[in-house]
Amino acid sequence: MMLSRIYEGRVFHQRMRPKKHRLSYQVFSFLFDVDELPELDKNLKLFSHNGFNLFSFWDKDHGPSERKPLRPYVEKILADADIQTKGGPIWLLCYPRLFGYVFNPLTVYYCYDTNQTPKAIIYEVSNTFGERHSYVIQADQSTTKTIHQQCRKGFYVSPFMEMECTYKFAMLPPEEKISVSINQTDDEGTILKACFTGYSQRLTDKTLLKMFFKYPLMTLKVFAGIHWEALKLWGKGIKLVDRPTAPKNPVTYVHTNKAELKP
Repeated sequence: MMLSRIYEGRVFHQRMRPKKHRLSYQVFSFLFDVDELPELDKNLKLFSHNGFNLFSFWDKDHGPSERKPLRPYVEKILADADIQTKGGPIWLLCYPRLFGYVFNPLTVYYCYDTNQTPKAIIYEVSNTFGERHSYVIQADQSTTKTIHQQCRKGFYVSPFMEMECTYKFAMLPPEEKISVSINQTDDEGTILKACFTGYSQRLTDKTLLKMFFKYPLMTLKVFAGIHWEALKLWGKGIKLVDRPTAPKNPVTYVHTNKAELKP
């Protein structure tokens, strides 16, 4: 049985200030074992790896934007952060391509060692200007199931959100349920709360067909929805924030909850 799966659930955003704004909608995400992608390509009729299909995953949509396996890339940036996984599993949570199109505002890599202990989470953020940046954060070894992490924002995402703020993550690792929770804060408190909560389903052609009819053109709706919500924020009078130059290093390595760019 293949290990990769689908999580169906809900995305929720709540902006607290300077004007309140809320959105909530149903989505589904894929959780891929990065080593299993070629096998998925062979065993599923409606899914392809680096090829066109109803659903597909292309390596170039992530990491260094190259059509190469993602494991060497992930292991290199983990090694650069002095995080050792010894070849343990790497799980990738993202939206799939649907009819060849995808936009992933956030891709999450869950990195484990060979004992199935979470060692790090990589948050790969993309904006609508074609830029991409990753935050690499070592997982704490606490006994609590939820992983709490934080880092300073170092990459421009929304034209309605200031750069001087902090991301605070509360991550429930993928099992039957998954939860990705992000609070964006500044010196005055919480600005934005965002969360995806989903429940596991087997990754089969039958499930893929069900997701297609239940969420037709979902990935296109994600991109269109971002612009529609931006228009509503502009209509509420929230000021635009100028876009700074993207960081020269596409990866921020986070140590003891302080974000710093590795030279």
